[in-house]
Amino acid sequence: MERRFLSKATFFDPVQELIQKVEARMRSQADKNHPELAAAIYHLLSSGGKRIRVAITLLVGGMVHADIERLVTLAASIELLHTATLVHDDLIDGSLLRRGIPTINAQWTPAATVLTGDFIFARAARLAAETDSLAVMKLFSETLAVIVSGEIRQLFGKRLLTGREDYNQRIYAKTASLFETATTSAAILANVESKWLDCARQYGYEIGMAFQIIDDVLDFTGEQATVGKPVGSDLRQGLITLPALYYLEKFPEDHEFQAFLAGKPAREINFDLLLGNIKQSGAVEQAIIEAENYAHRGLAALQDFPDGIEKQALVDLAYFTVTRSK
Repeated sequence: MERRFLSKATFFDPVQELIQKVEARMRSQADKNHPELAAAIYHLLSSGGKRIRVAITLLVGGMVHADIERLVTLAASIELLHTATLVHDDLIDGSLLRRGIPTINAQWTPAATVLTGDFIFARAARLAAETDSLAVMKLFSETLAVIVSGEIRQLFGKRLLTGREDYNQRIYAKTASLFETATTSAAILANVESKWLDCARQYGYEIGMAFQIIDDVLDFTGEQATVGKPVGSDLRQGLITLPALYYLEKFPEDHEFQAFLAGKPAREINFDLLLGNIKQSGAVEQAIIEAENYAHRGLAALQDFPDGIEKQALVDLAYFTVTRSK
């Protein structure tokens, strides 16, 4: 894929005003609740999230002429669902920082953190219901089940998940499922024909898969200050991602990797050596090509939609997905 380094503003511009409405809609979910809970929600929503899922929802909905108010409600629901999963993820992983900002579980007890995540899930579900679309509500619930099932699979699997099929299922559950739900739901609200619904769904799936692969690449190549976590943190926690899988395919007899797979204690693994070997092997570059292939397929899914600013923004978003540095 031709490398095009784009500012986020390139594809955010057409929906910037609507994003502000989505932000207000999300913040309003904390109104009239316990002040500590409201403060936690404001903290989460102010922590510098990319709002990629909001943008993709609004852009696809705008492209197919969905009702604006319902679209804003949908985008708020999607982003709150994502936010709730992050609250629980941080607790499960023991993460004290996200994007350089203290997580909820760094400040509260596990019980309070779980309840905060549960509350946000509930508010996200209510917003999904407020779209007045049974199909959207059904898709929302199915996606939540996929995400939770994927987390459980990852929690109990980790080092056992060393195949490409396992990896693809994991990143679909973790990221692509919600991208897919965002684009599909936006098209549902416009009551488009099945052909366009399938194309919207395909775009969300492909870009979501590419997005997570690049996230996994950045875990090897990014700077800690930029990506908000230590380099190689996934592997150090026992999670095998695509660059590591490519390396394992090339060097199945690597002593350090085999010791890792056999369950040798992390303190006895030379992760700096292993991470260096993976980065020097070409595995990272292979993973980037894989992400670019997904992005290409996402662009192909857009091809027959009418030209316009939303479609161009979605093209730009696809390029940004595979060229971003954080």
